[in-house]
Amino acid sequence: MKLVALVALAGMLWMSGPQARQAQASAPETVAVETAAGVTAAAAPVVAGEAAGEGEADHAEDEHHGPDPASFFLVIIGILVFAKVFGEAAERVGQPAVLGELVAGLVLGASVLGVVPATGPIAEVIHLLAEVGVAILLFEIGLETDLKEMFQVGASSAAVAIVGVVLPFAAGFAYWFYADPSIGAQPDGITHGIVSVFVGATLTATSVGITARVLTDLKLMHRAESKIIIGAAVIDDVLGLVILAVVSGLAGGATLSAFGVARTFTIAVGFLIVAVILGNMVAPKLFRLIDRMRVRGVLLVSAFCFALLFAALAAKAGSAMIIGAFAAGIVLSSVNQFDLIVERIEPVADIFTPIFFVSVGAAVNVGLFIPGGPDFNAAVLVVGAILVVVAFFGKLLAGYVVGWGKEKLNRNAIGVGMVPRGEVGLIFADIGRRAGILSDETFSAILIMVIVTTFIAPPLLKVVFKPTADDIGAPQPSGGHGH
Repeated sequence: MKLVALVALAGMLWMSGPQARQAQASAPETVAVETAAGVTAAAAPVVAGEAAGEGEADHAEDEHHGPDPASFFLVIIGILVFAKVFGEAAERVGQPAVLGELVAGLVLGASVLGVVPATGPIAEVIHLLAEVGVAILLFEIGLETDLKEMFQVGASSAAVAIVGVVLPFAAGFAYWFYADPSIGAQPDGITHGIVSVFVGATLTATSVGITARVLTDLKLMHRAESKIIIGAAVIDDVLGLVILAVVSGLAGGATLSAFGVARTFTIAVGFLIVAVILGNMVAPKLFRLIDRMRVRGVLLVSAFCFALLFAALAAKAGSAMIIGAFAAGIVLSSVNQFDLIVERIEPVADIFTPIFFVSVGAAVNVGLFIPGGPDFNAAVLVVGAILVVVAFFGKLLAGYVVGWGKEKLNRNAIGVGMVPRGEVGLIFADIGRRAGILSDETFSAILIMVIVTTFIAPPLLKVVFKPTADDIGAPQPSGGHGH
């Protein structure tokens, strides 16, 4: 019955977008073009003057009235329901829910069901909701980041994190820059060097949430390897966010030069430091005042606005919005209301974050992967496989920079624990796609890398990091911030 209901919902949603499918049928050669502002435009041949006139009239009506509420509601229902159903299916087979949400996006995208539109007013609203989802996701990561613990894990975590960022980035950049794989046309006005930087940047991420979940399930969080992995993954996320701020500057038109990169890096790090220092001076007093208020939902609204405010300030300062959202999470992780904020913000994340992952999946042309189809591109699969190899060994080798002294460590476990790219890698790739830097083919190859590394890491970690007799009954860290 669940399957029948899901199919019925898919049919209803598919029928809700006849105008989009009619447009696709009448203009099969339509080419999507991403602008630097992230707004998608479409160029299509005019079949007849009358049809063109009707199209202009419809477009003018859309601009005047905006998206139809009923159609928008159906699209949002489809996104959320499919995200949860596919996320549940992913978790049932031992994989993170984010992979299911990506698959849901593939199914709902224009190349399959066409429920999530690629252009038009509804697409623009979904893009804005996805931006909120990214901000809340990074806000949650910031809430779970304890700076004191991160600084206490020592040089081992820092060494693993730095090598785990430098190696994949250098290898990915070198491969793309020198091998110059020809998959799709390079966007106009975008230099090969900037594309190479973006490809290298997408390989640097590590999903701390996925690895932490596996280590918790294995009851191995007390092991030295686990502490190094988690500490390195957190540092990795911070470094990754700074790199993201740099590449976001490139996406906004900044020149690829040593001075330009250094300037963007300084702004990103400077904003993060200043935001955390000033935030820690203001937030405790502010939230003590909020705590005395009686109006319903005031704590949730305050935390939500705090995250969006920091994200907006980061953008105004010339950095990446998610740097600001991450900083907001770090600041609020030290207030007395931390536990309540985490509890209240989770339902908000459950609504907005899946919209981001589904929108990323919906941007992929599934036809690129179907042999015999008109859009099939074997080169995308080959390049995706090469990026998987570069991404995997770049992190695996990072595990070998520690554990050579008296303290013997499972270096394979440390390296494999750093492999999954997860949500951070998706954010990197999506910014490049929306800015028009990554072609559809390049974006699809990167998505292969993100999905495969996220898929293979949990089972591999279970193989290389087995509990011993000493681990049975060992106390597990409670986690959190001690609030």
